Amino acid sequence: MKALILILALSGLAMMGIAKETPSASSYLKSPEKSGLVLKSAGKISFGPAGLLLVSDPGAASVVAIDTGDVGPVVPLSAKVENVEQVLAAALGTEVVLVVDMAVNPVSGKIYFSANVQPGNKPHLVSMDSRGALAKLEMDSLSYVRMTLPTGENEKLRNVTDLAWGKDSVIVAGQSSEEFANKIFQIPAPLEHGVNAHFLSAETYHVAHRKWETKAPIQSFIPWEEDGDFYIVGAFACTPIAKFPISDLESGTKIKGTSVVELGSGNRPRDMFVYEKNGEEWLITNTQRFKPNLFGPSKYWAARVKLGYLDADEPDETNENAARRDAKIPNGPDAKGMEVVEELFGAVIVSQLENEKVVVLRETDIGGEGKVHNVELVTLP
Repeated sequence: MKALILILALSGLAMMGIAKETPSASSYLKSPEKSGLVLKSAGKISFGPAGLLLVSDPGAASVVAIDTGDVGPVVPLSAKVENVEQVLAAALGTEVVLVVDMAVNPVSGKIYFSANVQPGNKPHLVSMDSRGALAKLEMDSLSYVRMTLPTGENEKLRNVTDLAWGKDSVIVAGQSSEEFANKIFQIPAPLEHGVNAHFLSAETYHVAHRKWETKAPIQSFIPWEEDGDFYIVGAFACTPIAKFPISDLESGTKIKGTSVVELGSGNRPRDMFVYEKNGEEWLITNTQRFKPNLFGPSKYWAARVKLGYLDADEPDETNENAARRDAKIPNGPDAKGMEVVEELFGAVIVSQLENEKVVVLRETDIGGEGKVHNVELVTLP
């Protein structure tokens, strides 16, 4: 296969003993502030190298990079943590906590949450160790930089939908108020305060809708390199998977994606990553069903797609002719190499620790008492 995933290497390096040569998180930050961090909102979170925590603050149209100092060694979660909102509420001294996002640090195994305390929607960052013990991140003492996300003239950023580290930079997907609302931002390292990002406006062919669209944002993505060119591969609601070239483009450029797979209408992607098992490479995206459920025990489900689909470039295998998964036959023969992952039914959030080892925030029905969310370590098939 000619493609190479960029961000899988973080945990793999640690497993091979190479992580000792990795620069510290502070080396990726230019003139960081040493205190005084205040979040207006807590959105999507992700990890860069050496325990560098990336936090979106859509209320302030920005992304914050935090040196957590959390560099291992790797100690995975040892047992399921049940009813995590209740556990978080007790740790934060409140009654109601809403989890916004979750990310596992691949160099330590610690799990991080962005969460809002109610009433008032007050943002917090919290870590969980291998025993399930929680610690609130005291933001006033953290070393950080805040990067503002630019948009077109007289336009406004509405949301940040995903972010990741790739090609020595922070990549961000979001949505603005303009006609070409689907935005991709790239912020090169070393990361510094202010407006240092360049942005692209993206157009995507939605296979299920049979038309090109500019407003729907990328919901989840991975950085990707192919034949020396840098892309992001993103998933959208209703659920095309498309790749977008972002190498050496002038800020403000309008680009068209190439849709290579469609996983079925009525779904909203939540997370995306790649892994290898038994000599086969897979792309996984977990999704939320927002139309009547056609299969499975939960509206939260996941599909895996053979990475070979991402090599598609010819018109007869992309966009209008992109491969489709048969929604009525989840593992049917019509779209080979696209399979439902039963281990991820109920997965609201999935964060990759190391290859097939992932941390899952799973929705669980407890009968008359409603539903709760549990955190557990899962091995993929």
